[in-house]
Amino acid sequence: MTVKGNMMNNTNPSMCSGEPSQMLIVYILAGVLVFLTLLFIILGVMFRKTYRSLTHTVWLQQQSKLLLPRSELPVTPVRPAVVMEEEQKEEGEEVEVPVQTPLQHSSTVRPPSRKLWKNLQQGPRFAKSDLNLLQLIKAGKEGVFYKARMIRGTCKGHNMFTCKISKQGVRPKHVDTEVSIMRKLVHHKNILQLLDWNTTEEPYVLIMEYVSHGTLRTFLQTNRLQLSADPELQSLLTIASYHIALALQHLRSKMIVHCDLALRNVMVNKFPWEVKLAEFGLARDLTRMTSRHSSRWRNPRQRVPLRWYPPEYFKNNYYSFKGDVWAFGIVLWEMQTFGTLPYPNLETSESVVYHICIGHKNTNPEGCRPEILHIMRDCWLEPYNLRPSFTDIVHMLENIMENDADYVDVESPRLMMKEEAEYHEAKSLQAASVTLEDTTV
Repeated sequence: MTVKGNMMNNTNPSMCSGEPSQMLIVYILAGVLVFLTLLFIILGVMFRKTYRSLTHTVWLQQQSKLLLPRSELPVTPVRPAVVMEEEQKEEGEEVEVPVQTPLQHSSTVRPPSRKLWKNLQQGPRFAKSDLNLLQLIKAGKEGVFYKARMIRGTCKGHNMFTCKISKQGVRPKHVDTEVSIMRKLVHHKNILQLLDWNTTEEPYVLIMEYVSHGTLRTFLQTNRLQLSADPELQSLLTIASYHIALALQHLRSKMIVHCDLALRNVMVNKFPWEVKLAEFGLARDLTRMTSRHSSRWRNPRQRVPLRWYPPEYFKNNYYSFKGDVWAFGIVLWEMQTFGTLPYPNLETSESVVYHICIGHKNTNPEGCRPEILHIMRDCWLEPYNLRPSFTDIVHMLENIMENDADYVDVESPRLMMKEEAEYHEAKSLQAASVTLEDTTV
């Protein structure tokens, strides 16, 4: 018994000391395994990046040597930041291109880049030297609009057209985005149609359909006295508003946000029945973005029209279709005031942003009909989800125009003369019938 107890006492310490050594080996093997796993992951990531870089380099060499077609590149969201400049001052900017002279070729050749649209343009379809610029329409911050024609031939059968010439420094990708959006919006009577373009070298040129009266802002300012004396002015402005709303309803159906809706960006061919939405330089196609309901911006250098932007943009860096609805309310106010600058009593951009963010609105325009004033105020509701859609706005404007068509002005001199003539005719017929009865008797 004593020997057996001694043997048991001798074996227990060895067994107990063996367990920690085994556990230590397990920990060491586990650590080695984790280290090897992390090493393989790091090597895999480095190999993948190297492979992508080599693939991209080979692709660029093929593009430059073989002139292969460019592949499609999705649109990158761009955020216009608050820039302290007044948008309306663009009307007085100097134009670098001389009037009534052919457009000169630039020595700057555009490098190969990926396309936003498949087969967007295989090559220039017209020579810039064939363009004859006739009259300045408007000068924007990124481009200048002219009435123009071809020196030789026509552009798709058009003798006269509207020509947009980009200013120096505009990125090729920015112009490609504008072209792709205008191509997507084709065949709408209230959108300025793109006919042709040349984006192979600076300055980039877009050719659009001809408009006879320039911008709606300039038209209203030029004809203010004549329009103010017209008793049908409110009906005419309602019709013009309706056509602008139809254009924006079409943009909404195509998932495109305009982002630069203002009276200066509406063209007039025949007022008020032929007005056309133009200037898609800031427009964004939400089908090419991560979110289909909003625009989250990234580029802090992009300039935006502050006086037309909604409060949610300044507060939350957010612009959606409801932002265009807000801007449409500003456009209605501009029309009623014959192109007056919104918030005319505010001089600095800081004061404009502060004014908008604390909830102040433009004052009611003098002489504005109550129905339009109601739509205007609905466009400025907060939060933005309370604002009507453009489909709702179109229906409201249709109801107003139907009421105008049903209205009869009983004080009209022509109507009074017609009614008086009918009355005298009836009296003469009655007198004739009485005379005839007397003779028969």
